[in-house]
Amino acid sequence: QVQLVESGGGSVQPGGSLRLSCGASGSIFRINVMQWYRQAPGKERELVASITSGGSPNYANSVKGRFTISRDSSKYTMYLQMNNLTPEDTAVYYCKMSYYTMAYWGKGTLVTVSS
Repeated sequence: QVQLVESGGGSVQPGGSLRLSCGASGSIFRINVMQWYRQAPGKERELVASITSGGSPNYANSVKGRFTISRDSSKYTMYLQMNNLTPEDTAVYYCKMSYYTMAYWGKGTLVTVSS
């Protein structure tokens, strides 16, 4: 059984920062893609950032220059540094780790940006 657990969510004022973490535990054989998604109220889940085992990170246009994804492959841990947050970033953030067709999801952590 593989479990992903996100942490670091919370409430912050516009312009603030948060750092999300996602840790994996269980019988993980191999991971080659780590991703952060988010789902805002009334909207579909969207991909925020991706990082592969050997490639460069990729970001949604809406977060480029403000968010940074990173990973510690040896510990099956990933992070999302979020700076200059806006109310539009309010959402439940989910982490996902994949190895080709096998994918694992966390249950999400809520980020609220409000004054």
